[in-house]
Amino acid sequence: MRRLTMLPVLAVILSAQLGAQATGGAGGAGGSTGGSTGGSTGGAGGGSTGGTGTSRQTTPTVNPNTQRQPTFERQMPVFLSGKVMLDDGTPPPEPVTIERVCSGGSPRPEGYTDSKGRFSIQLGQNTQLMADASVGNGSDDPFSRGSGGLSTPGLGGSRNISESQLMTCEIRASLPGFRGQAVSLAGRRFLDNPDIGTIILKRLGKVEGRTTSMTTLEAPKEAKKSFEKAVNALKKKKDSEAEKEFEKAVEIYPKFASAWFELGLLRERANQLEPAKEAYQKALAADTKFIKPYMQLAGLAARDSKWQDVVDTTDRVIKLDPFDYPGAYFYNAVANYNLQKMELAEKSAREGLKQDEEHKIPKLAHILGIILAEKNDLTGATEQMKLYLKFSPQAKDADTVRGQLAQLEKMSASAKNEPAEPKPQP
Repeated sequence: MRRLTMLPVLAVILSAQLGAQATGGAGGAGGSTGGSTGGSTGGAGGGSTGGTGTSRQTTPTVNPNTQRQPTFERQMPVFLSGKVMLDDGTPPPEPVTIERVCSGGSPRPEGYTDSKGRFSIQLGQNTQLMADASVGNGSDDPFSRGSGGLSTPGLGGSRNISESQLMTCEIRASLPGFRGQAVSLAGRRFLDNPDIGTIILKRLGKVEGRTTSMTTLEAPKEAKKSFEKAVNALKKKKDSEAEKEFEKAVEIYPKFASAWFELGLLRERANQLEPAKEAYQKALAADTKFIKPYMQLAGLAARDSKWQDVVDTTDRVIKLDPFDYPGAYFYNAVANYNLQKMELAEKSAREGLKQDEEHKIPKLAHILGIILAEKNDLTGATEQMKLYLKFSPQAKDADTVRGQLAQLEKMSASAKNEPAEPKPQP
């Protein structure tokens, strides 16, 4: 039977995946994968601000068929409160990150719960949360668009929001090793009760890894101050200034893993790959359970086709947290495929798809389709290729995948029409 013409498939897969890391915007995952597939630094565009409690004008909506006056949508601060509990009725074992996700974009941290699982936040004004500069540049966040929109969550400043901007958003509680149902903000009005109720988290299993480094809490005041200055510089797209402040932060506190990580992201974006790798390694030396640097190191190893390094690094991620980083499974599957370890590659791809409930890494389906095609499982390969195109129809490699899918379907039809081999006579 003919085999699927692979073309430069893996190059396409990795360029699509690593492109997101190089230019900024997702964390993770897998982004990363870092996020989940890993994330990368992107300068957060500073949104305009206004006085709390006042109305703000947005871009007028004009009906071209009438001469009516333009209409303006009122904008106000949005406050939310609630509680996070485990499914056994106990409070979470550690502070839980309260995230906002809009239009299927990247999660935006809004605050933390207290020791009893309670939270009270104003959307876009996480002044008590040290910003993670790797969240991205806000391009997938409707709050960051247009006059009066929110910038990527940062430090300080008032933020006003329109009710229509809430329509595609939801609030989640994020804690490694747990899952909870999101609370939709669609239909929410400014005068509604801010209490959104209790979010129940269900334990998935034991997790040792962390999405944020605990060394941040131990950093001296001056180191934190430099970190915050660096984050604000990134928001203004002043990368050189941000780099100096991150360097100052790690000079004051060499174990500042988050600062080392962000410094690595800046260097990677500037294509300074060896200095970036060094920064990630120092982040891990300070905190071996901080997962994000592992994801970036896996990406750098994949760039250089160091597949065994990719496997070793992602195996570590999966051991630390088998639930929250489907991007690690993606890299692991690609690396094992290139090492011709097909069973391990298939296992990683399938587990990644299982954990990627929101289909943030459609490439998992693509690599699984390729693996199954190699195993002459034409039906399974066809299903996975279709799944990839379903969730990523506008991908840069979509035409390539459609070509592979057509080839698979042609091979399947040919196999059905092949005459059965004669049975040997006794």
